[in-house]
Amino acid sequence: MCNRNKSSEIQSLPPFTSVHPNVTGTIGGTPLVALQKLSSGTGGLVLLKLEYFSPGHSKKDRIALGMIRASRTSGLLREGQAVVELTSGNTGTGLAIVCAAYGHPFIAVMSEGNSVERARMMCALGAEVVLVSQCKGSQHGQVSGADLARVNECVEQIVRERGAFRADQFQLGSNPDAHACGTGAELLEQTGGRLDAFVEFVGSGGTFTGVSRTLKKTLPKVRCYVVEPRGAAILAGAPITRPNHRIQGGGYSRTLPLLDTGLCDGYLQVEDEDAIAIARRLAKDEGIFSGFSAGANVAAALQLLKNQHLGGVVACLAADSGLKYLSTNLYP
Repeated sequence: MCNRNKSSEIQSLPPFTSVHPNVTGTIGGTPLVALQKLSSGTGGLVLLKLEYFSPGHSKKDRIALGMIRASRTSGLLREGQAVVELTSGNTGTGLAIVCAAYGHPFIAVMSEGNSVERARMMCALGAEVVLVSQCKGSQHGQVSGADLARVNECVEQIVRERGAFRADQFQLGSNPDAHACGTGAELLEQTGGRLDAFVEFVGSGGTFTGVSRTLKKTLPKVRCYVVEPRGAAILAGAPITRPNHRIQGGGYSRTLPLLDTGLCDGYLQVEDEDAIAIARRLAKDEGIFSGFSAGANVAAALQLLKNQHLGGVVACLAADSGLKYLSTNLYP
């Protein structure tokens, strides 16, 4: 358990031309990279948006800022009130950063099955980290839906006992809104609208819904696909045969209120081994050091270039950095 030092948001600064008032100003605006080596031989191109360029090194910084800002504006979150949320580490890191800037104590609740780097990073950022033991039969590095349910129970207890505000990434509409206004709009600008498809490995469903909403408003012909682990593709209606898959950050085998299935043009499944192999190739061949889900996204994008979108352009996200997985077997 870590203690947190309160800090106030900077209210005013001299008129500098390129100085952010606090670190939240550096969230978003992430680069988009053409994966020319991995796309070679397909006749098409995969574009990968590097979300680890944000200060918490993941796409979840965007929703953390969106949820806290919206909740403060609406009055749901009071000045100085503690914030709590369940996390696999990325949302918690983003919330730790944003809460530090806005003066809110933050409590991160996560399964012991997640990589230890994430818990250490949140502690370093001033969060109080509560680790929840995994269910019987679960393996470290493989967080199941049952493990997540246990974490959720702990969060609800903290809300009751400590009067904390829950920044619920699985329920708050400010989650997809952050990706609609940020990630999706950036993709449109960066590609000039030259985009055939978007794929997303789904965690809370907020990224897929927000990005797809924005893309489809401007590009009626673009196709958007949900990516899930093979054996845990509940969103596609498949039976759950491998709930303890190895792709961290999603595939929780649970319903997702924020996922707008009306925006989904298809469901893709990726094997653990393929996601890992592509993540390693991203590092060695493209110089992009990312996590499991980036490997899953690119593997799914390559599936499309070989099938439905021959010769097309497919975009996806590198949700976080490989630095968060050094204690796992993702990188040998």
